[in-house]
Amino acid sequence: MGTLSERTLAIAESATQVIDARAKSLIAQGQDVIGFGAGEPDFTTPDYIVAAAVEACQRPQLHKYTPVAGLPELRAAIASVSKPDLPHAVDASQVLVTNGAKQALFNALAGIINPGDEVIIPAPYWVTYPEVVTWLGGVPVAVMGDEANGFKVTPGQLQAATTAKTKAIVFASPSNPTGAVYGADELTAIGQWALENNLWVISDDIYRNFVYDGAEFHSIGSLVPEIADHYVAVNAVSKSYAMTGWRLGWMIGPLELIKAATRLQSHSTSNVSNVAQAAALAALQGDAASVVAMRDEFDHRRRLAVDMLSQTPGISCVEPLGAFYVFPSIKDLLGKTVHGHRIDSSLGFGEVVLEEIGIAVVPGEAFGAPGYFRLSYALSEDKLKEGLARLTNLLG
Repeated sequence: MGTLSERTLAIAESATQVIDARAKSLIAQGQDVIGFGAGEPDFTTPDYIVAAAVEACQRPQLHKYTPVAGLPELRAAIASVSKPDLPHAVDASQVLVTNGAKQALFNALAGIINPGDEVIIPAPYWVTYPEVVTWLGGVPVAVMGDEANGFKVTPGQLQAATTAKTKAIVFASPSNPTGAVYGADELTAIGQWALENNLWVISDDIYRNFVYDGAEFHSIGSLVPEIADHYVAVNAVSKSYAMTGWRLGWMIGPLELIKAATRLQSHSTSNVSNVAQAAALAALQGDAASVVAMRDEFDHRRRLAVDMLSQTPGISCVEPLGAFYVFPSIKDLLGKTVHGHRIDSSLGFGEVVLEEIGIAVVPGEAFGAPGYFRLSYALSEDKLKEGLARLTNLLG
């Protein structure tokens, strides 16, 4: 066998997927494990969306290849529902339907980055951002948000990290893994910084529908419309409609970039599954009651998780205002011994809690933030209570 590609060998497997797979494997072996790793709603896809998919299976025209960029009616619907989040109104030609938000992110970065280009990534970050940048020959530049500021970065921090090679910023609010939500003034300032430095902004809006305690979702594009020629919005139906397995996302951006990304997709995956596209169309055109109900339930679990973690010795937790994660600190536990195990890192902490009490969490190292761990509360209230009670008892 010949030597494999260095850049592909260098890619780290998604830590969140690894933890989730490990937890599911242990459960399949009969072990009592509660998985807090996956960012996946525990709700089922709403019935009306499933019904649309079943109906689509009976349509012969959907048994064939369809346009690489997506079904025209779906692209139009995405353009319509996305208007509040964009610098200006767009039409279907500026939408590319992808196999989930990950492919949209990959396509967008592939259309922008040249080898050696630097991409600023606010940290803690979603595990995929730096890996894609690196694979494409770019250089990820992490800028760490201060816990005292809710893990949010400032324009001053971003400017300090900017060089002549800086090409773009990948940005998310609400954030994964911290649940940080930026206010309108904060986003406007960041947008102005990007505009002044002639940078691309790739905005990951996947958690836009999950904000709490009076927080509001805002986008840089809507607040700083002058950035339109260098702005890409990435989203999907996966989180808001409990459709993670359907693999349906999209990117919206300048026409030239969308055309280039469509050419790339024509050689990688071609069109997204037509059944998934029909289901996504039904989701976007249907009643939003299921989204509201899911958000309300996540809000309840969010408050429960923060309350229980605040009573757990050695752990502190910034209250998140968005998404469905908490990102607690274990810095007070470092160097201490728990049930015969010395805790020297959040990686070690993750091993201990899995081995000792059967809960699976994602260590902060995966998100560029050692000393923390991510815990998803997108699982049933009973499992949430049980898992956190185990943690409290272990550390108590």
